[in-house]
Amino acid sequence: MTEKRRRTGRLRVGVLGCADIARRRMLPALVRSPDAELIAVAGRDPAKTRRFTEAFGGVPVDGYERLLERADIDAVYVPQPTGLHAHWAERALRAGKHVLVEKPLAPTEREADRLVRLAASLGLALLENFMFLGHAQHTLARGLLANGAIGELRELTAEFGVPPRPDGDVRLQPALGGGALNDVGCYPLRAALLHLGPGVRVVGASLRYDGGVDRGGAALLDAPVGATARLGFGMDRSYTASCVLWGSTGRITLPRAYTPPPDRPALVRWEGRGGSRELSVPPQDQFATVLTSWADRVRDGVPSPLEGEPVVRLAALLDQVRHRSPAPGDAPSAPAIEGVL
Repeated sequence: MTEKRRRTGRLRVGVLGCADIARRRMLPALVRSPDAELIAVAGRDPAKTRRFTEAFGGVPVDGYERLLERADIDAVYVPQPTGLHAHWAERALRAGKHVLVEKPLAPTEREADRLVRLAASLGLALLENFMFLGHAQHTLARGLLANGAIGELRELTAEFGVPPRPDGDVRLQPALGGGALNDVGCYPLRAALLHLGPGVRVVGASLRYDGGVDRGGAALLDAPVGATARLGFGMDRSYTASCVLWGSTGRITLPRAYTPPPDRPALVRWEGRGGSRELSVPPQDQFATVLTSWADRVRDGVPSPLEGEPVVRLAALLDQVRHRSPAPGDAPSAPAIEGVL
């Protein structure tokens, strides 16, 4: 493929795996995107892979390695179970493909740093799909904060919880990197990085284990700017996906901070000395926004907030939560990736 085609054509995408998030959110956005096109989907179950391509287009491929060998693919989306993200992101990079991987990229800071450095050395884009970072509600909130709408930021409260998963759900399998911290806890941690800066650190944490996997937890963070963060997360509670910025003179609340519906306005509530307002943000498909950011990064080198040092810092915070949390007898060890490939 010539450099001219890379810079002017649509990003030609292959998908490694038939995960639920790909079916529900990413592939619908991909087939509508003016910036990317679906070329092929690889899976381990030929019937399921064929159903994906019948619904969204592209060619079904039997096996991930065969997809990575295709010359008609520029970039690869990795929506597999968390414990497989790092392995297949690396395989895709070494095959010369740009990568968009579901979050978190890697189970440890060391592994995330190694993969980020590998991508840079190969001249390839490696993006971690924290799609909420590109949503306009966070741009609005950051603008209000920067303009002094709530004075000095004192505390961030971020929560993400979902109802219990059924037995056998992949997100409850320790060998595949399952657990609440990886699945939902990474979102509040990433929100803390966004609003408190890269110097934020975990000073206390607790994870609740059941059946060898963490089902929920909490963390306390502080930052050099003098603010703190209180985070809660779990796969054992009613649905919540909020973020609150509490300042010296007011508050900013994002009730659906991570998963705003793509077809409805998002609300940002501001409370200050002059009263309170509900600000409406136009509907936005944040998965479509990610695809545009990915394509711009590949074609034109436009920096993305989904790459580089923040990816490593997020992995470091995940490490710190695990380190700070008392480890019960049934806490899992690192996923045995080679045994589940």
